[in-house]
Amino acid sequence: MTKPRRYALLSKLGVGPPAVDLVRGALDRAFADAERHGHEIAVLDAGCGRASVLEAYRPRIARFVGADIHPPTSGSLAYLDEFAAVDLCTDADAFPASSFDLILSNFTVEHFADPAAALRHLRGWLKPGGTLVLSTVNRRHPFVWAYLAIPQRVRRPLQRLVKASAADVYPILGVCNDPASLRAALDDAGFSAVEIQTTGHLARAWGRHLPTYALGLLGDLAAQSIPSRRSTIVAQAVAA
Repeated sequence: MTKPRRYALLSKLGVGPPAVDLVRGALDRAFADAERHGHEIAVLDAGCGRASVLEAYRPRIARFVGADIHPPTSGSLAYLDEFAAVDLCTDADAFPASSFDLILSNFTVEHFADPAAALRHLRGWLKPGGTLVLSTVNRRHPFVWAYLAIPQRVRRPLQRLVKASAADVYPILGVCNDPASLRAALDDAGFSAVEIQTTGHLARAWGRHLPTYALGLLGDLAAQSIPSRRSTIVAQAVAA
């Protein structure tokens, strides 16, 4: 079964929407809100990796900064204005306070050793009224919980089965990875108007090979009727 047919099947079975669609919806709202204020928009992709969903918004961004713990390969993030090698959990002074109108943290929270500190730093780098959009895994899903219970030395080879390349394999800690914990951490960090959505994303995330896709589809279907246990969390919050 080809990937397009696999993903078409997800829609027919009521799985979804894709996490990226929820992220884009949150970004659309954040850009529209910033543009209503009539000023140029500064954006940080916090954990930009080798590609960014924000690239599609490049014409609407006056200053586009990427940050990650590892520098990108040459030429891979040419659409950025700046890149900074940053540990989001420890580098509180990586950027001046109130630098950005919008921050995206796309599938990075699960890697944070100290998510409370990282969220405080992101809050500090946002202008008052600025928006944080983030996505992450939900450890309340039984497959995610079981995966996180596997020792790291075993988990890393498993990651390579589902990730596009070895460069995409990072330790997953899952310290703040359920809807209630994430909401509480955002509140504690000084965010308001917190909105949290969940969706089934395992089949898409594990869709590189048919056996892992089938396992992910089973997991998505099992949790579809229980929002708090769906595999993926997408949150939007405002810097108070």
